[in-house]
Amino acid sequence: MMTATIIEQKETLIGDKKNYTSDEYLVLDEKAEYKHEYRNGKIIPMAGGTINHNQIAGNIYANLKFALKGLKYRVFIGDVRLWIPRYNQYTYPDVIILSGEPIYHKGNTTITNPLLIMEVLSQSTQDYDRGTKFTYYRSISELQEYILIDQYNCKIEQFSKNNHRQWLLREYEALEETLSLESLNLQLNIADIYEQVTFEDHQ
Repeated sequence: MMTATIIEQKETLIGDKKNYTSDEYLVLDEKAEYKHEYRNGKIIPMAGGTINHNQIAGNIYANLKFALKGLKYRVFIGDVRLWIPRYNQYTYPDVIILSGEPIYHKGNTTITNPLLIMEVLSQSTQDYDRGTKFTYYRSISELQEYILIDQYNCKIEQFSKNNHRQWLLREYEALEETLSLESLNLQLNIADIYEQVTFEDHQ
């Protein structure tokens, strides 16, 4: 019988060749001290966050909660799990924005209908976030925008889906610029996103 201690030991899971069912993953993940992704049978420990990572995600959450107050949107940060059925994936985006009410999967701790997803990039995850993970996210019909935020430099990549189901890229590289979130009809100052973030701390 599996126990929560298995999933709490990152080294064990990284080297573990066993394929888990999605239901087994959910049981383990609910009891685990640390968050894990589920990738089509494999349980993958998520990288620990840095001060910059935490600061950026917190800044975004605070600004969006204030700007969207009283509107039909919901903003979630960090601990809300996302189910991607086409690819048999569970993951934890850094920031999720929903339009209307959540559509849950197997209880009320996992959602399926993000309008906008934001990820704060790290050295260990940036290639995955830009590549394979974006492929997974694009399979979600409700998703309209995907934002990637560099924590080491002032750089933001915005992917927006147009009416022809094409994903268009726009890049921002100056604190004086404004990030236009088309799916929310909302603008965020880049300087507010990076408030209290110190780039030179990273070597």
